[in-house]
Amino acid sequence: MKKINTLLLSLLFYTLTGFGISLTIIAGIGVSSLNAMNLSLAELFSLKIGTITALVNSLFLILYIILTKGKLLKTYLIQALSVFSLGFVINFFTYQLLGSITLTDYPTRLLLFILASLIGGFGTGMVLNLKVLAFPIESVCQIISSQRAIPFSKVRYGVDIFSVGTSLVISLMTQSDIYVREGTIISLILLSMTISITKSLYEKYSVPKLSQTKKCKSHV
Repeated sequence: MKKINTLLLSLLFYTLTGFGISLTIIAGIGVSSLNAMNLSLAELFSLKIGTITALVNSLFLILYIILTKGKLLKTYLIQALSVFSLGFVINFFTYQLLGSITLTDYPTRLLLFILASLIGGFGTGMVLNLKVLAFPIESVCQIISSQRAIPFSKVRYGVDIFSVGTSLVISLMTQSDIYVREGTIISLILLSMTISITKSLYEKYSVPKLSQTKKCKSHV
């Protein structure tokens, strides 16, 4: 029962992450590196952003299955559930709930983007803290990091650089909207900071309690 509750809670924070992503898109001042690539691909193939996000994450999930040699069936199923849930949530918020919103005032758009980054970072941080669901990209980066003895941060930044480059190439070749903008830089700073703070606070207020419980049991 506890595992089911944790899974449901993780899905809730996954939803919060999707809501944050949708808000950054609505703000219209650029998006994070991976979402910039996803938006460029969505425009290139005339698909919804949530659909492309699910497809890209599915490719990373397939790569994760290959790297782990298909030994983690339960993990794959849970990640597949989270991947398609995230895509659905992003489409719902971006096109249905928030689709009619148009912001023209730049300060408002900037403030919205900052708020959205904080929301998305908090949601992502909590998903990582609960350790039930995982983002396929992070899972792939962790595997590559451990197998190749490369720092995780370098592998993850490599994905970001590839994403930014892909987005810019598509935008320049198709003369479409450019999604690598000031928001990309802001998200690079805010997302990492918010995830880190969320992790620290979670460990501070949750882990000690768990440790205290174990100590109490050991003295019984």
